[in-house]
Amino acid sequence: MITSVFVTREIPDEGLKMLRQDKHVQLEIYEGDKLIPRRDLLRRVKGKNVILSMLTETIDREVMDAAGPSLKMIANYAVGFDNIDLKEATKRHLVVTNAAHPNVSETVAEHTIALIFALAHRIVEADHFTRQGKYKGWEPQLLLGTDIIGKTLGLIGGGNIGGMVARRMHEGFGVKIIYTDVKRSPAFEKLSGAKLRTKEQLLRESDFVSLHVPLLPSTKHLIDDQALGLMKKTAYLINTARGAVIDSAALVRALKKGKIAGAGIDVFEGEPQFALKKSDSEYLQHAWNVVLTPHTASATIETRQAMGRTAAENILAFVKGKTPPNAIT
Repeated sequence: MITSVFVTREIPDEGLKMLRQDKHVQLEIYEGDKLIPRRDLLRRVKGKNVILSMLTETIDREVMDAAGPSLKMIANYAVGFDNIDLKEATKRHLVVTNAAHPNVSETVAEHTIALIFALAHRIVEADHFTRQGKYKGWEPQLLLGTDIIGKTLGLIGGGNIGGMVARRMHEGFGVKIIYTDVKRSPAFEKLSGAKLRTKEQLLRESDFVSLHVPLLPSTKHLIDDQALGLMKKTAYLINTARGAVIDSAALVRALKKGKIAGAGIDVFEGEPQFALKKSDSEYLQHAWNVVLTPHTASATIETRQAMGRTAAENILAFVKGKTPPNAIT
C-alpha cells in the first residue's frame, strides 16, 4: 500500500531522502520557496494521506475537509503545534506529530543567550555605529552596556530550553537563576541552582527575563502592561518562544516610556508582520535597544536537518503501522 505525503515547503534534504527511499511512500513537494498560498494548500492536499506541514500553515477544519477522508496524519515540521487544530484532528482520529529533537532545545538556548549578550553589550547598535563611520576614536563613555556576570536571569518556563539556558548562564557566567512554572522542578533547581518564584516576584527581581513557554490560552499575552510594569527599568525581555506570549502593543508602550531597558525578540505576534499599528511597528524596527531576529532561533544546519529526520521518522513509523515517536494525538 502506498502512502501519499504532501510537503508544504522544501525542507533540508536528509528527511526528504529518508522518505524518498521508502518504496511505500509517494512524495509530493510544493515547488515554491515561500509560504504556500492558502488556495494552493487547499487544492494540493486533496486525496493525500499525510501532510508534512510548516508552522506557517494553519491546519484547520478547512484544510482537513479539503484533504478528505484519505487524510490520516499531520506531521508538523516544528516543535510547537499551535498552528494545528488538535481538537478537530482528534475528532477525526488523525495522528499529529511534531519535530521535537534535542538539537532544537540546544540551538534555541544558544540563540537566547546570543540575544542576551547582544542587548547587554549593545552589539547591534555598535555594529551599525561603526559601519556608519561614526567611530572617531576610543571614548570612556561610548556605547556603555551592562555586565552579565552576577546578574539575575528570570526564566518563565523551566522546560528543556529554559534548563539549558539556565545551566550555561549559571556555570559560565555566575548568573543567578530564578524561574517560574506551573509546577516546581527539583531537577531544574539542582542543575542550575535555580530558585522558584511567582511570576510577579520573578519580574521584579530579574535583570533579564526570558520566555520559554508554549502558546496556550493561558499563556497568550502572559506579558502585558501589568507584567511589564513590574520589571526593573534596567531589565531586558527575551522571547524565543511564541510571539503572542507578549502583548506587542504593551511592549512598545513599555519601551517608549522607558519602563524596561530593551528587548530581544525572535518571534512576533502576527508573523511575519508585527501585529501593531504602523507607527509602533516602525518604532520596533528602528529602536536600538531592541534586537530582532526573524524566527531563526532554531536555524542551524544541524538542527533543521535533525528536525527533518524526526519528521520523516514519524511518518515512516506511521507507514509501518507503528506509533510515531513524537505523536501528540
